[in-house]
Amino acid sequence: MEATPKELKKELDSGKKIFLLDVRQPEEFNFAHLENSVNIPLPEFQKRISEIPKNAEIVTVCQHGNRSMQAAVILNSLGFKARSLKGGQDLWAREIDKK
Repeated sequence: MEATPKELKKELDSGKKIFLLDVRQPEEFNFAHLENSVNIPLPEFQKRISEIPKNAEIVTVCQHGNRSMQAAVILNSLGFKARSLKGGQDLWAREIDKK
C-alpha cells in the first residue's frame, strides 16, 4: 500500500494519471509540495472527502509517511484505490529533488 519516491516518479514521468493528495497542514504544503498535488489536511479529511475523485488512483503524501498512511487506509476502507508515498515529502526531496 506504499509507493517509493522512485516508483512514483517513474509512474508520473510515464504519464500515468495519479491524484496526488497532500494531507499536511497548509503551511507545510506551501513550503514545499509535489507538482499538481491537492492539499486536504488530515484533520479536514472526512468532511472534504467529496473533493477526492472516486475513480482515480490516489497517492497520499505527508512529511514522513505517517499521516499519508492513515489517509490511504481510510480511503481504501471507503472504496478508493490509494497508496501512501513511502518516506513522504522528506524522502522525495532527498531521492528525487536532490541537488
